[in-house]
Amino acid sequence: MIRRAFVFLHRWAGLAMAGFLVMVGLTGSLLAFNTELERLINPQLFAVSRPVVAPLDFMALTNHAEALVPNAEAASIWVEDLDQARVHMRPREDPITGHPAKLDFDQLFLDPRTGEELGRRRAGDLSQGLVNLMPFVYELHSSLTMGRAGIWILGIVALVWTIDCFIAFYLTLPAGMRRLWQRWRPAWGIKCRAGAFRLNFDLHRAGGLWVWAMLLVFAWSGVYMNLMDTAYAWVTGAVLDYRPVWSTVSALPHPLKNPRIDFRAAVVAGERLATEQAALNQITIERPVGIGYEPNRGVYFFAVRSSRDVRYKSGRTYLIFDADSGALRVVDLPTGQYSGNTVTAWLSALHVADIFGLPYRIFVSVLGVVITMLSATGIYIWWRKRAARISSARRTWPGDAKAMAESLARRSFEA
Repeated sequence: MIRRAFVFLHRWAGLAMAGFLVMVGLTGSLLAFNTELERLINPQLFAVSRPVVAPLDFMALTNHAEALVPNAEAASIWVEDLDQARVHMRPREDPITGHPAKLDFDQLFLDPRTGEELGRRRAGDLSQGLVNLMPFVYELHSSLTMGRAGIWILGIVALVWTIDCFIAFYLTLPAGMRRLWQRWRPAWGIKCRAGAFRLNFDLHRAGGLWVWAMLLVFAWSGVYMNLMDTAYAWVTGAVLDYRPVWSTVSALPHPLKNPRIDFRAAVVAGERLATEQAALNQITIERPVGIGYEPNRGVYFFAVRSSRDVRYKSGRTYLIFDADSGALRVVDLPTGQYSGNTVTAWLSALHVADIFGLPYRIFVSVLGVVITMLSATGIYIWWRKRAARISSARRTWPGDAKAMAESLARRSFEA
């Protein structure tokens, strides 16, 4: 009876998730090579590499950005790759009307070594053409382009997927423990010369088994990406010492639009705090990679690439300090600080394929196709079994629609 219940749950959970998993699987395959595809599609957004020339600091990049766009101010700067500086611009308020200036973009790209403008775009707006193709793919993958509602939907899907991973694994096991491996081994194989149904069934079962561990990693990291403050924090905090980076920095009743420390002074404060904390925590800082202001919390964040990072490209060591007083609020080290944060850093790095170099990115890209295959074969198996149940019910209850419907419902649960 337990097995039948799990079959029922696996079937309907899979059908409910199938469309979402196909979408995130295919978009995830592309995002594993996001930077490379961006360079291919939009080479104008990347500067010519000049390793002998040192990149500009955040202060200089801020000056260049705000000189190029006088009616806007820098909200954050990211220099994850040394051939591109990405500046998020926020419109200034008109001193006469009190309304923010109108901008047709929110990202400004600069040469990190000269400050020269490379391009502008409103991230995710496909009406601007191919310049926004990869940002649109990212928004589709992370929020269905539906904003907060889409994030919640995908978070729930990821949570159901996580639970279903364990159900699916259980369903591959033979009943009883006697000669377990001998009876379980066929579940790992694929009979290529079998009929269409058996081939699809083997692909679905064996394909899921061979990559099961990574399916669980991506399912649970999807919960982190979308439900980090709720389901993920509850579960991780229950078993590990987990302290989310923003947990001690509560939101303000009203956004702090004009902090006492301006963006340029924040750059100086961030660099000073990074030097101090590197000495205190005995870490090595490779270089700063990002700075930004969070008006809803009244704090600045300063991100650096450090010896505690897991990710290869972008630093995730954060210093968060008060935008009025400059007081340090949080030091967030990806590893070695809290066990739950260390696990989370690894999950995040594995999810975004920012670890282990090219071989792992290829694996993640292929895994996205495998997830699509598992969803497609699951739908096919359900469709074939449903057709068989309908045919059997028609033979058993000719002309009796009500009895046939009851028979189908019963067999749907038992099959």
